[in-house]
Amino acid sequence: MNTLAIEMKLNGFIKQLEPQLKSWRRAFHRYPEIGWTEYWTTYQIGKELKKLGMKIAVGEDAVGNRKKMGLPHTQILTAAEKKAKKAGVPESWLAKMKGGKTGLAAQWDTGKPGKHVAFRFDIDALPITEACDALHAPFVKGFSSNESGIMHACGHDGHMAIGLGLAYCMKHFQHDLKGKITLLFQPAEEGGRGAAAMVQQGWLDDVDEFISGHIGIYPLQIGEVAANTTQFLASTKMDISFKGQAAHAGIEPEKGQNALLACAAASLHLQGISRHSAGMTRINIGRLEAGTGRNIISDTGRMEMETRGETEALNDYMETTARRIIETAGDMYQVSTKIDVVGKTIDAVCDKEWISRIENVCKDSKRINRVIPEVPFGGSEDATLMMRAVQKRGGKAVYLLFGTPITNGHHHPAFDFDENVLIVAVELLARILLLSEN
Repeated sequence: MNTLAIEMKLNGFIKQLEPQLKSWRRAFHRYPEIGWTEYWTTYQIGKELKKLGMKIAVGEDAVGNRKKMGLPHTQILTAAEKKAKKAGVPESWLAKMKGGKTGLAAQWDTGKPGKHVAFRFDIDALPITEACDALHAPFVKGFSSNESGIMHACGHDGHMAIGLGLAYCMKHFQHDLKGKITLLFQPAEEGGRGAAAMVQQGWLDDVDEFISGHIGIYPLQIGEVAANTTQFLASTKMDISFKGQAAHAGIEPEKGQNALLACAAASLHLQGISRHSAGMTRINIGRLEAGTGRNIISDTGRMEMETRGETEALNDYMETTARRIIETAGDMYQVSTKIDVVGKTIDAVCDKEWISRIENVCKDSKRINRVIPEVPFGGSEDATLMMRAVQKRGGKAVYLLFGTPITNGHHHPAFDFDENVLIVAVELLARILLLSEN
């Protein structure tokens, strides 16, 4: 089929997909699952891909068991598995995913010579209680989270819908495709935990081109896309535990070793780390827990925190300084200190040649009306691990942004996006497959 015929056929097929894209997005939004507990989510994705005749890998075949970081406590995993079973996930699927082996990989081999192209879509939600008010569209339209304290507040529900939409395009245009295509539906992106496991499992080993992307990040208009994302911050996610000695706060406080004070002191001094002149650095303590009662010298303290840097060297500076402060705070109060790294991301650079390529494949699109050459990301993404893995072997990688107005920012209880972005994103990814030279 020639380029003009593909353009016409693609436009019509994408339009037909639009209601389904919104339906998928809303279903995923209703049933959010945090990283490594995406049992129902993985099953729903896999069920759709099996309909298309795709070869899928689930469980250890998809994510292995060696490089997984920040796995939730066994009680949390078990509760999520029971909930997924009650929601209709078959025992055969749960057996493969048991213990946090969520996410899947799907492959389509056209049987024709060509490049191996991989796409990555993240699937996890966040521990955030969703807003319930008249200004929040998911609540008003009846598809807000059914899980207290968990919601899709970053657009991953949309990313999954985009991934499924691309899969349906691949099936529809199978005779016009060449080479091999891999779709990675990655668990546990939040906290930089899931990508390393898929990289370790070898899914990027022979990939020529890697493509990922994100809805939003900055408020843009529907039809605007960024062809090259810059400024990915390297990051280290750490869980800190202080262990002291409990004592009666009135009778013999001198026998206590106060883990609460160590935790509080560390949190305050961490914020005082000098920022670096060589580039952006960040630090955040997102959670602080300590103590058991008002009349007890606290023997436990726990902190969840992260460092970030514009380069790995800058992040190393923040992490090294943070470790020194944390350990010193423990010594001040004579409590033991334990630091666990539960997530890691790196910096990355998109291959510049993608800019002209995206501009070229989109030049005749009626939906994509503006290609922005570069936009800074300013956050962290573990897709960078996949990008680096492909680039180290001579492949090319890019991270796209799909424009949408945003009323409230990412990770906000009332985060939402314009669902019209879904059809734009699917069209862009389909154009890369169908209209690029392969």
